[in-house]
Amino acid sequence: MSISGKGFFKIALPSGEMSFTRDGSFKLDPEGLLVTGQGYKIEPEIGPFTNEHHNISIGEDGIITASLENGDKVELGQVTLTYFPNPAGLEPKGNNMYMRTEASGEPIEDIIPGLEGVGTIQQGFLEGSNVVLVEEMMNLIGAQRAYEANSKSVTTVDDMLQIANQLKR
Repeated sequence: MSISGKGFFKIALPSGEMSFTRDGSFKLDPEGLLVTGQGYKIEPEIGPFTNEHHNISIGEDGIITASLENGDKVELGQVTLTYFPNPAGLEPKGNNMYMRTEASGEPIEDIIPGLEGVGTIQQGFLEGSNVVLVEEMMNLIGAQRAYEANSKSVTTVDDMLQIANQLKR
């Protein structure tokens, strides 16, 4: 699932600390609970999912529902989001995980998606990279050529000053 707008999923680390991510590539652990690709549980804990649950769907508000074999619908939990006043202040920890810092501000936790200025949940989507590889490679080549041109200019000016210095003698 992806977040369309602001917000982060809250993740419980084995150390007891809370981490935050926008990576919505979740899976089920052996207990049937929703976890990250690394096996960390999403908070609040969602599940357990069993073999009795079919046609699992996630609404934009984060409510997870499933159908039972008899056709009844059951609610299995709700994904909530966390918002930071300054998300750029979060400390990256690798594997798409971030930790709160003083610069990020106090988290506003357990917000229902779509309320209080946070985004909505999109089932079946993953957040894409914010980097366009071809564009960045072109920028890198452009920067490299500009560096080479500047380097040649400095060498040429140095050579000219050396010739001027020899003429003076």
